[in-house]
Amino acid sequence: MQFGNQFLQFGPIGSGEMIFLILLAVVLLFGAKKIPEIAKAFGRAKGEFERGKQEIDKEIREAEKEVKEGSSSKKEESEREKLIKAANALGISTYGKTDEQLREEIQVALKK
Repeated sequence: MQFGNQFLQFGPIGSGEMIFLILLAVVLLFGAKKIPEIAKAFGRAKGEFERGKQEIDKEIREAEKEVKEGSSSKKEESEREKLIKAANALGISTYGKTDEQLREEIQVALKK
């Protein structure tokens, strides 16, 4: 074996022989009858992985689209602005309060 800019060399064993040895080891470990079951399980796992990857890609594209349009941030800002306006109209201090705290205080003030 040599390190550096050259590839690792396995002496007289090439990549074809390495694959053969790996397959031989799999057959010896699991038996010839188990190989189709292992292949099916591997295929199912790969399919699930691909579906998950596609779903994540879709969510990323949707999030990018929302960021470009600015719809999510505008919605959050407008909701906060509405709460502040309602609280101010009812004489409630908004300083340092969360949206949930403001909602609760507005509801209490409206029940009075």
